[in-house]
Amino acid sequence: MKKICIIGISGKLGRYMLDHALARGYEVTGVCRPQSVHKLDAYRGRVTLFPGRCNDREVIRAAVKGCDGVLTVLIPMGMDNYASGMTQAVLDFAEPGARLIFSCGWHITLDGKDTYSFKIKAIVAVFGRIARLLRFAQLDDQVEAARRVFASDRAWTVVRGSDLEEGPSQGLPIWSAHVGDAVLAANRTRRIDFALFMVAALTDDSLIRRAPAISAPVARAINTIAA
Repeated sequence: MKKICIIGISGKLGRYMLDHALARGYEVTGVCRPQSVHKLDAYRGRVTLFPGRCNDREVIRAAVKGCDGVLTVLIPMGMDNYASGMTQAVLDFAEPGARLIFSCGWHITLDGKDTYSFKIKAIVAVFGRIARLLRFAQLDDQVEAARRVFASDRAWTVVRGSDLEEGPSQGLPIWSAHVGDAVLAANRTRRIDFALFMVAALTDDSLIRRAPAISAPVARAINTIAA
């Protein structure tokens, strides 16, 4: 792995991924909206940016050219099939053999065998309804984006994150194939560690065509609360 692209590089998760990628010596390109370029001023000279909407196919085509891996933040933003459009562009234009890593929440399911709590179901249902009414986000489009990834024969991984929080790194999160597994009981992950898992997945072939649900171990979460 020598060169990677981060789609959504200016967001919090994107910038954490950028830090982890640079620490590993990767050459990095990234896509972000033109109005967000200033958020990356501290990285000038260390990253090549392609300003534009993350579902702009020509922007994606240029950004992923020559990249060994692509990290994509699946954001269900707006009402114009933003997530699925972004995903399709990555699937269409990424180099053959490139590792494709996507991020989403626990509500995405690969095989329908996940077990969700009432709380998670309620949050998804209420947020999805409100977001659609306000024309702010399209959760069903994120589901469609994941469906397209799952149907692809690419070397993909879809990383499904639990509740995110800020704070110092607690190390690489643990994962399970299914939400509801007791090892994920903490239901909490530091955003910096979500990014760490995404970058680590680039070189972990055991995660190819899998959708790991991640979380910090329960012990780490308890220690955080106690502190």
